[in-house]
Amino acid sequence: MSGVSLATAPREQTAPPAPGATTNANPKQKTQVPSAGGMMGSLRVIELQLVAFVLVLSASGLVPLLDLVFPVLTSVYILALARFAFPSNSASKDSHSQEIFKGSTMFRMYVIVGTTIGLFLPLAYVLGGFARGDEHAVRSATPHLFLLSFQILTENVISGLSLFSPPVRALVPMIYTIRRIFVDIDWISDVWLNKTLPANARIQDAAWHWFGKGLAVANLVYFSINLCGFLVPRFLPRAFERYFQEKGEIYAKTAEDKRSVSFNKPQLSEKKID
Repeated sequence: MSGVSLATAPREQTAPPAPGATTNANPKQKTQVPSAGGMMGSLRVIELQLVAFVLVLSASGLVPLLDLVFPVLTSVYILALARFAFPSNSASKDSHSQEIFKGSTMFRMYVIVGTTIGLFLPLAYVLGGFARGDEHAVRSATPHLFLLSFQILTENVISGLSLFSPPVRALVPMIYTIRRIFVDIDWISDVWLNKTLPANARIQDAAWHWFGKGLAVANLVYFSINLCGFLVPRFLPRAFERYFQEKGEIYAKTAEDKRSVSFNKPQLSEKKID
């Protein structure tokens, strides 16, 4: 959700055995999922469950129309960028399988905190809202989960395709995070301004009320820091640096090949004259 599924390397893929080579099957080894021809196989089960859950909520009318259309428009824009603005380097077929950003242990802890704040706690808040019959809580947090689920889905799909260059893959979390910040502002407005706690409320109701308020603020703060402190100053420049570095290597190799061909042509013509 903070671009980590793009920053870290995807699942390893085992190369096919050479012709005539013998392989020893080991049932204890983990099965590797190939990316080619198995786009849906690269998605984790929890992500598919989350997408299905949010799609059910969107069908129930809990997600605004703008948030429903936003992933479609974003997908079209990403495809246009991949086709016209930042095409993948043809000489770097395996560039999508390399890391864009290699984080430290502290960075991974930061990611875990963001996953908890942005995904698991809002999901628990929505499920708790259903259990308690709190439709206001469900309606307030559902757009955030809806956009986050599509971001995770998009990141996992494009990370397994060589069609998308590093800048395009880095722009996905940025686009979704910017939109989700505005959604989180609406979430804060709903739970802080439009929802009041009765004076004779029970302790459980008061705790639930303040949990929703704190969760909305925590998501806005985390993803604002993530956008301004990681995605813009570090992740996006690293993606562009790698993209243009690969492009420069391709140009250098092409120029070297042309020089070698032009150097060998006179020698070939002299041999023909002899």
